[in-house]
Amino acid sequence: MKRNHLIGAICAGGVVFMTGAAFAAVPLYKMFCQVTGFDGTVRRAEVAPAAEDVLDRQITVRFDTNVRDLPMRFRAEQTLQKVRIGETGMAYFDVTNTSDKPIQARAAYNVVPESTGPYFQKLQCFCFETQTIQPGQTIKFPIQYFVAPELATDRETRGASEITLSYTFYPAKDGAPTAAANGLIAPARAG
Repeated sequence: MKRNHLIGAICAGGVVFMTGAAFAAVPLYKMFCQVTGFDGTVRRAEVAPAAEDVLDRQITVRFDTNVRDLPMRFRAEQTLQKVRIGETGMAYFDVTNTSDKPIQARAAYNVVPESTGPYFQKLQCFCFETQTIQPGQTIKFPIQYFVAPELATDRETRGASEITLSYTFYPAKDGAPTAAANGLIAPARAG
């Protein structure tokens, strides 16, 4: 009888542990990707490279915008920019709430090719926090970014000549992204 209780307690503990692990998996994976740049996830940077670290080589950055389940228009003011590797770039995006109610939204992002994720770094981005857009309001959002000079020496990325930065706006409730935004979004395909 005691043995059956022990086995039951172990099984119940296993179920509790596995349930907790299932709920923690997405946030932990997201944090891992943001820290390492794994799977094309962009890193947040505190400072840009020093002027002497900027390379003469240029790279093309393309901008892709998407909206999921929101009454809004979202577009990049420029479809591409050419920047020198290590140089700080600035891009602008326009978001318009086309509904008659305020909406809360958050942008998820990714880059392709995925191997360039660790080197595409943002200094400033609207995607770092939930945005509230009033009915009919249009907001211009900037991002400030750079492509780290280490891209040019990494065996997997040194030949890269183009990076696509893809944003998708998702609904957010109470300042937090909904379950759809917490999932992994498929990276944009260049071409």
